[in-house]
Amino acid sequence: MGEAAEKGKERWPQVRLGDLITLLSGRDLTPDQYNDIDLGIPYITGATNIVDNSVLINRWTQNPVVISNLNDILLTCKGTVGEIAVNTIGPCHIARQFMAIRPDTKKIDKNYLKNLLTYNAPILVSKAKSMIPGITRDDVLSLKIPFPPLPEQQRIAAVLDQVSSLIAL
Repeated sequence: MGEAAEKGKERWPQVRLGDLITLLSGRDLTPDQYNDIDLGIPYITGATNIVDNSVLINRWTQNPVVISNLNDILLTCKGTVGEIAVNTIGPCHIARQFMAIRPDTKKIDKNYLKNLLTYNAPILVSKAKSMIPGITRDDVLSLKIPFPPLPEQQRIAAVLDQVSSLIAL
């Protein structure tokens, strides 16, 4: 067998997502704790705040409790499950309909992780239970993912980003 064929047989270990990230679960605020007049930091409440993989801001709070940071990956986890966007707006309070996924960038590439979450969204959606669908922290933390070396993750993410941009044309 040739070297390329042997290399094609290489298997990456499967690891629990929880070993590579910090996971924040959102918390709802009462109406007296938020506003629609741009006072405080953005308050992201649900799937309607994700439009074309971007975050739409229509509420703010001066009383943040659970704060997502710039570059966290936002995942809807209640109601509409499985919508994904990267926090490109900076600090914002997230409601309980969201989880913020903060990668340990020494172990996992953010873009690789975003692609993995997008690919695995149907698996997470299938775990949503009850009349108002929802996934648990354990559903996310226990998700098994392929774990290549960091340079390979970056290469894979770059190829997927390039293909995605061609598809969008």
